Amino acid sequence: QVQVVESGGGLVQPGGSLRLSCAASGSSGTIYAMGWYRQAPGKQRDLVAVITTGGRIRYEDSVEGRFTISGDIAKNTVYLQMNNLKPEDTAVYYCYASIPPIIYWGQGTLVTVSS
Repeated sequence: QVQVVESGGGLVQPGGSLRLSCAASGSSGTIYAMGWYRQAPGKQRDLVAVITTGGRIRYEDSVEGRFTISGDIAKNTVYLQMNNLKPEDTAVYYCYASIPPIIYWGQGTLVTVSS
């Protein structure tokens, strides 16, 4: 089956940076989009950023200008460069890959922003 694996989380001070990586494997279909959601304790899971095969990119408003999604969808790989991190960015970050109509999720990587 399709597996999505993300990595790169950790503890960082406010204003610091982290780079998350994600790779999908085992797919027999064409991935339409890959991206990132995040979920803080007691909160809903919200979109962070997504990139499609056609090159369209969308960011959540609170990360616009600070986070950059990049990668190669054809190689089933995406990255999330996170700069100027804030405590409110603390969450489990989940990578996903979309092969419509199915969405496959990674297990999450924890990002903690604290001094």
